[in-house]
Amino acid sequence: MAWNTNVLVGQSGGPTAAINASLAGVFDTARDLGAHVLGMRYGIEGFLAGRIVHLDRTLGDPMDVELLRRTPASFLGSCRFKLPQPDEDPAFYENAFKKFADARVGAVFYIGGNDSMDTIDKLSRWGNAHNSPIRFIGIPKTIDNDLVGTDHTPGYGSAAKYIATSMREIARDSSVYDLKSVTFVEIMGRDAGWLTGSACLAGTQGNPCPDLVLLPEVTLDQEALLNRLALLLDRKNTIVVAVSEGVRHRDGTLLCEAAAEAADGTRLDAFGHVASLSGTGRYLASVTRAALGCKTRAIELSTLQRCASHVASATDLAEAYSLGGAGVIEAHNGNTGMMSSIRRIFDKPYLYDTVMTPIEDVANKERKVPREFISVDGMNVTALFERYARPLIEGEVSPTYLGGVPHHITPLDGDRA
Repeated sequence: MAWNTNVLVGQSGGPTAAINASLAGVFDTARDLGAHVLGMRYGIEGFLAGRIVHLDRTLGDPMDVELLRRTPASFLGSCRFKLPQPDEDPAFYENAFKKFADARVGAVFYIGGNDSMDTIDKLSRWGNAHNSPIRFIGIPKTIDNDLVGTDHTPGYGSAAKYIATSMREIARDSSVYDLKSVTFVEIMGRDAGWLTGSACLAGTQGNPCPDLVLLPEVTLDQEALLNRLALLLDRKNTIVVAVSEGVRHRDGTLLCEAAAEAADGTRLDAFGHVASLSGTGRYLASVTRAALGCKTRAIELSTLQRCASHVASATDLAEAYSLGGAGVIEAHNGNTGMMSSIRRIFDKPYLYDTVMTPIEDVANKERKVPREFISVDGMNVTALFERYARPLIEGEVSPTYLGGVPHHITPLDGDRA
């Protein structure tokens, strides 16, 4: 029996190389069930401002959907918009649910990270309290890999693949001169070190790369680090260090704050997070050069980590697509307040299935790298980390090239209907 309803899908937070694959999974599955698919322009904030697109028309050609799966960034646009608590601002929710009703929406799917799951949690709680028939489902996405309730998140595998690839190439480039040098590669990760840890995937049997991995889960003893670097330089010319942007001193201050010499201008986003972190690598390069007298360099991978679709993980894109579809099926079955999740069954051969996690068990919680994944001295990751992360970067998806560069689906222009 056809699902005769409108479904609404949005994307929120930072984009990834896989977020559009999840959108494609939602779109294909909803269409197969007979639903009409609407898209939020610029997330829930845009929807509340009346910005909706009819994806059935926008993605009318099946090749558009295939190209969408291989296109980075958020096709629908994104936002960082914090919803009020339902009991503190009922008028906000009355207005939002009126807009859902006006658009004849039967299900809402929100693709994003922790803050997006907070949005789904609040909407589903209001809906349950007021007997709304609308179903609310979260579709996980974040390169940070810090959502609880799922083995890992779509977007992480592709970012990890890019980091490992870049780290191996940086290590080769850094070794060409016969002189002592230390290169710090700064990697995203405000509070969790999953991305920085993935740098270990650049290594091979008997040839680890990078030499050190510094995670935000372990506060930094600066003197211990300098001593370790001095010992390494006694044995080899070239040292490469992967460092998270969120590494802190023992007193809790961010190294990037020390790089800026003050945090007075630090901006916070709507959820109270530091909007931009950078400078950790530059700070460590400066203190290392002063203390050890060697050549140093700082490299920031920055937004390339989340938009490098030319080196996306085939495993990641396939999982992102399947989680989008699984969320639609869950709503079609009459359920709400859930997040589609990955449950790992085996490492070798890698095998997983999709399950559902109550959104209340996910929202506003954060999963950090467990201690057993971190070396005893806190300056590297263990074999357990590599065993966990290695399957997630497997497989390649060849971009469609046009004019010598990857071709992507054209971004939406305005609010096309």
